[in-house]
Amino acid sequence: MAVDYQAVGNNAQAPFTLKVHRGEGAALLAMDWRTGEPPDAFVGFAIRYQPPGGGHFSTVYNRLNFEGAPNPHGYATFPTTAAPIQKFRWVVFPQTAPVVGPFTFRVTAMMMDGAGMLSEGATQEATIDLGHETYPGLINIAFTRGYVASQAFVDRFGGAAAIPQLLPAKADDGLGFVATHAKAAEAYAWMGFEARQEIDALLADAIASATAVSVVAYDLNLPDIVEPLKHLGARLRIIIDDNNDDHGEPTSAETQAATALAAAGAQVKRQHMGQLQHNKMIVVEGPKPRALCGSTNFSWRGFYVQSNNAVLLSGAAAIAPLKAAFEAYWTKTGFADGAAPDWHDLALPGVAAKISFSPHDAARARLAEIAADIGAAQSSLLYSLAFLYMTSGPVTDAVTAATQSDLFTYGISDKRTGIVVHKPDGNLAPVYFARLAKNVPPPFKPEPFSGRGANLHHKFVVIDFDTDDARVWCGSYNFSPTADTKNGENLLLIRDRKIATAYMVEGIRIVDAYHFRVAQDEAKKKAAAGTGTSGLALRKPPGPGEQPWWREDYSDPVKIRDRKLFA
Repeated sequence: MAVDYQAVGNNAQAPFTLKVHRGEGAALLAMDWRTGEPPDAFVGFAIRYQPPGGGHFSTVYNRLNFEGAPNPHGYATFPTTAAPIQKFRWVVFPQTAPVVGPFTFRVTAMMMDGAGMLSEGATQEATIDLGHETYPGLINIAFTRGYVASQAFVDRFGGAAAIPQLLPAKADDGLGFVATHAKAAEAYAWMGFEARQEIDALLADAIASATAVSVVAYDLNLPDIVEPLKHLGARLRIIIDDNNDDHGEPTSAETQAATALAAAGAQVKRQHMGQLQHNKMIVVEGPKPRALCGSTNFSWRGFYVQSNNAVLLSGAAAIAPLKAAFEAYWTKTGFADGAAPDWHDLALPGVAAKISFSPHDAARARLAEIAADIGAAQSSLLYSLAFLYMTSGPVTDAVTAATQSDLFTYGISDKRTGIVVHKPDGNLAPVYFARLAKNVPPPFKPEPFSGRGANLHHKFVVIDFDTDDARVWCGSYNFSPTADTKNGENLLLIRDRKIATAYMVEGIRIVDAYHFRVAQDEAKKKAAAGTGTSGLALRKPPGPGEQPWWREDYSDPVKIRDRKLFA
């Protein structure tokens, strides 16, 4: 296949290079100086983009500005032509929802003179198609936004007061919850992003096609899922988790949903395997066979709070393994035998992808296989693992070893992990979920609390994204012993550079977002101790005895590797 996962800048005379990596509804822009180091007058990059069809270039905005810059109106964001990006890579969401067609990105080196005046230097442009289907008619990777705890959410929809207007206080209240926020429809489209869009379309197609549908659900408390399923009536068979700690209670949303779906004519089975029926699948048969798997729960948090991924497959051959796994779940309470725990090729032309289903027996357990693949990484390891902070076993050991090695690693967990870095020039320890909540320096605002439970719910590992051997491990599978041998799960291994790049961009945008929060919190602590300023700010050209803002990018071994890897 043609190279459609990255594009390079078209100006060979510019002193810096540009590489654009294709994400799902987003793009990672990576820049590097061609030779030597940037001049001291260089104060960052301005970023603009042009949507499909041409027309006006829109300017990307920055939440940081130069310290002391006038802001009489109290703006929270500033155009990068006035407040440049002082990083060598940046993730851009050029639209609030995926748009089909090529986007052109324009990156300009911004200079500042001794009087503090900005001017534009050289410019690079690159064009790449961010069409919403990863491989049309075969496989599409889709993500939720997962940005309730963000300045962007506060700017668009408000702070703490917006949460009870948009989300139920408890999961079990979900099926009866009615939004009261004036911008609820806009908020849900923004929060759910492409994953919500694709799952809604899948269910709409299922209703219209008058064909059989099979569903496996863990969390099930979202009316936007349950109501379409009710319309399927007798065409629906659904398995709903009933673990005794939560979903099996008579008052649980899952029990409420099961009752409503049975009353609508569906065949309903409750099941919790060895511990949890943690799978999330929808299989639509008929003239347009399609199926869904991944990490996105059919719940308020799954769609609108958490960072999640959904894998959509098209074609009878691709959905056949998911259909067979459902039949195995339907006829028994676990996989003591049978073919479901084997690897099954998804038969996608040009895309090497396979799937396996938990619970695995001892002979087909996958943790050691995944750990060995992580150990075989040659250039990089990027990951978003929701429960890494509480997970033991071979995969956690392999991530720990990679973090403490010369391999470039970058990853995130929902909470602090026990992984530390022993080498002074080693990798960053895993970043963790954090929000700006108290004593937030202006122009930042306190970010809302979105309720108990995971916020970063992804489960994926990207290995060597920048090589021809790029691959991704993903699914509902939590990379833990319980996920391997007790729970019902889906686990995919996809060897494809375009898909690996999409997951890489997703990982980078999440890690960067929360690394910023950790850095802001550290800046706040330094200010309180009298050893720093009141928060993060852009830096002007250095004065006598000062270092330029980019010095660490050219002296710190970790940041050098980061700059070179992506650019």
